[in-house]
Amino acid sequence: MPGWTIAAPVSKLLLASIHDVGPRFEREVDQLADLLSGILGGPKFAMLVVPDHWSEAPLAGNKAFQARLRGWAEQGIEMFVHGWFHKDLAEHAGAAAFKAKHMTAGEGEFLGLSRDVAAQRMADGRKLIEDAIGREVAGFIAPAWLYGQGAREALAASGFALAEDHMRVWRPADGKVLAKGPVITWASRSVPRQLSSRFFSGLARHALHGQKVMRIAVHPGDTTVPALLTSIAATYSAFAARRPAGRYADLLTS
Repeated sequence: MPGWTIAAPVSKLLLASIHDVGPRFEREVDQLADLLSGILGGPKFAMLVVPDHWSEAPLAGNKAFQARLRGWAEQGIEMFVHGWFHKDLAEHAGAAAFKAKHMTAGEGEFLGLSRDVAAQRMADGRKLIEDAIGREVAGFIAPAWLYGQGAREALAASGFALAEDHMRVWRPADGKVLAKGPVITWASRSVPRQLSSRFFSGLARHALHGQKVMRIAVHPGDTTVPALLTSIAATYSAFAARRPAGRYADLLTS
C-alpha cells in the first residue's frame, strides 16, 4: 500500500492519528500531516473525520474536501468516523457530568446519546465518509474518546471493525481488547492544560517505551501553540526511533 512498508509482524507498534479532520480545519490538518509525515517517513497515520463539526463545516456537498479525503485514503491513511457534530448538547448527571466538565470542553458528543440516536449518527457518518473515500472506514472513535451507555450499545451492533478510548483499542463486535495503555495527546485550550499535557508527554517519552502499542494523537488546536508543536515533534520522534509506525488494522491480525 502506498506510503507503507509491508513487513513481518513486530513486537511493538506506534499508532499515530490526527483528530477532527474536516473542512473547518483544513489548514491545520495539512500542517499536522506534513509534520507527522516528516517524522514517520510518510503518511503513516490515521485521520479521524468529523462529518459536520459543530454544525458549521459540513462534509456533505463539499466535493473538494471529499476528494482530499479520497486522495489521503489512497495513500494508505486509515479513516475513522469521529462522531457527527463533535459537540455535546446533552444534559449529564453523576460520573457523566464529571467527564463532560473535566475531560472535554463540550466536545463529548456521544456521552449522553440514546442507543438509537448514536446508531443513526454512526451509520450516517459511515456512509458519508465511505462514499467520499471509496472504501470501508477503519472504525469509529467517539469525540473526546467518551462513550455513554447508549453509544456503547450502538457501537457493539454497528459493524465497525475497531473502536478506541483513552485506555484501549477494542473490537466492538465481541468486545475483545486489542491494545491497552494511555493515548498521548495534548490540550491547547488553557495554559495549565498545555503545561500538564507537555509534562505528561515528556514523562511518556522516557517511561512508556515498554508499552507494546503506543498511541499518539494530535488535534488542530495544537497548531496554535508553538510549544505544543515542539513537544509533539519530540514525542513522535522518540517513539518512532524505537518502533515502526503501523496501522490500526494491524491489531486485527497480530
